[in-house]
Amino acid sequence: MKKTNQILLYIFLAMLFVGCSATNNLTMSAVEPAPITLSKNVTRIGIINRSLPSEGNKTADKIDKILSAEGLNLDKHGSEAAILALKDQLSRNEAIEEIVIIEDKAQLQKGLSVFPSTLTWNEIEILCEENKVDAIFSLAFYDTDTKVSYRATMMEIPNDLGVKVSVPAHELTLNTLIENGWRVYDPYNNRVADELTFSDHVVATGNGINPIKAYEAIVGRKEAILHQSKYMGMDYARRLLPYKHRVNRDYFVRGTDNFKIAQRRAQAGDWDGAAVLWHQETTNQDPKVAGRACFNMAISNEINGNLDEAMQWASKSYTDYNNNYALGYLNTLKYRARQKAVLNQQLSK
Repeated sequence: MKKTNQILLYIFLAMLFVGCSATNNLTMSAVEPAPITLSKNVTRIGIINRSLPSEGNKTADKIDKILSAEGLNLDKHGSEAAILALKDQLSRNEAIEEIVIIEDKAQLQKGLSVFPSTLTWNEIEILCEENKVDAIFSLAFYDTDTKVSYRATMMEIPNDLGVKVSVPAHELTLNTLIENGWRVYDPYNNRVADELTFSDHVVATGNGINPIKAYEAIVGRKEAILHQSKYMGMDYARRLLPYKHRVNRDYFVRGTDNFKIAQRRAQAGDWDGAAVLWHQETTNQDPKVAGRACFNMAISNEINGNLDEAMQWASKSYTDYNNNYALGYLNTLKYRARQKAVLNQQLSK
């Protein structure tokens, strides 16, 4: 009984805390500039594959031998899948006129599972001149690493009479880590415009009366790895484009009756109607109420895309009324304003 009463007390306190919260949360859409910015003269892109499958260390275990041999093909085919997906996605970018996959450059391949040294600008200029491109996208490395785990289990197989019986078996799980690293060379500014690593896991499981049979029972592992490799290539190409994401904001819902009514208007989607009531409270004689109202006016202006006005209201909330929430929010708005300036520059090219 005592434990039950404690649980009920915790639930009551939690509900009381939520019900008495001075703020409510909202999410809004924000547009960020493209992570990769290239010179405006870049319209033709060359792609090179610097990854070269390496055999690594062989072991006496038969499964490990199989995986080591298979890994060479997986690395080769996976890197090719990533390159082709990158090209396909880049071709959808209206700012790019042509994409060229530069083949037969074995001297540039390294076969490492980490970033190799950057190419010299002389090498980049030669590549661009020979292939008539303006910038180079490089798959700097691509590597798959598979960890094997075994577990004793039971499985049903038909006997000589066709009746299924349970027999001891092995469950084999292959956890494959896919890693690849990319670089973008912008020769117009002699700078590496981007450098990024992607990684993900593909897990596959099979059952058999021995480990080899369990391995043979695994279906779709290679296809899953190639699919994930394609996704990585596509995802990297999207770094040339601005992207949308959701951001969280808190606004004040306690102070006066106007705040309560404004909250209901906001929840109904009438943010402009809520702003009318918040604006009335910006001159409230209570500095705490006025500070909250100014803060909410900043929120309202950010929702409408007016970042300059939002910063003015957030600044007023902090400087005039000592609303501590407003200082952090003001810094967030300044960051968004800087990002918007970068975005406008990208869109004007």
